[in-house]
Amino acid sequence: MIVAAAVQMEPVFGQPQHNLQTAVDLIEAGPPANLYVLPELFHCGYVFTSQEEAAALAEPVDGPTVSALQEVSAQRQCTIFAGFAERADQTIYNSSVLIDQGQVLGTYRKIHLFDKETLWFTPGSAPPPVYQTSSGRLGLMICFDWIFPETARSLMLNGAQILCHSANLVLQWCQKATVIRCVENHVFTVLANRIGTESRGGDTLTFTGASTIVDPKGQVQAAAPETEAAVISAQIDPALADDKTIGPSKINNLLHDRKPDLYFQP
Repeated sequence: MIVAAAVQMEPVFGQPQHNLQTAVDLIEAGPPANLYVLPELFHCGYVFTSQEEAAALAEPVDGPTVSALQEVSAQRQCTIFAGFAERADQTIYNSSVLIDQGQVLGTYRKIHLFDKETLWFTPGSAPPPVYQTSSGRLGLMICFDWIFPETARSLMLNGAQILCHSANLVLQWCQKATVIRCVENHVFTVLANRIGTESRGGDTLTFTGASTIVDPKGQVQAAAPETEAAVISAQIDPALADDKTIGPSKINNLLHDRKPDLYFQP
């Protein structure tokens, strides 16, 4: 059994030190957990106005934000998944980093960019990964990945027990779709969304909050309000996601009953 937590917060655009401290304060004030998921781009905010602005706020994996999260992870002996603008050489990605007990295990670079993100970021070119951690086998995804069911399905097929979902959601359907993704893949999801409104460069976006933790049967184990900062948590058993049987007689199995040779192939 582990305790999984979603950290819901309101980043201030262009204030990485402030946002980092806000996240750390929320973690320290909340219930102890083994796994913390933070929102997409939690350290810098979301509504950019130029590529230059995105580049100025982006950091390398060994930069100050990730290094600070490593310290928190080491001190609390926990796993942290958090979104940040990543600079790798001259390329800027919308990424999330996975840290386990102080060690960076890897990053995931978002492959499904949403709206004007396509102007500021380069999409990732590698599939969403699954990592073995002290908190279980974690599948990594970021925000708009949710609308493509192939994302969650591929993570499940690669062994994920828990989908860690960092998000800055502005559409209204993701929280409901998360329940479906958990049912159809029989996995847990920890969805960490942000709150607040950003108005910059003529664009105004309001984020939907309502971070949620859902189990493999689609039952919501914890949910945050739509407009308030919060840390929600739930005690879960990642091993429950390994049971892919369905029905009273346990005859059907999500993995064994698939017919990929009969599905449409583009």
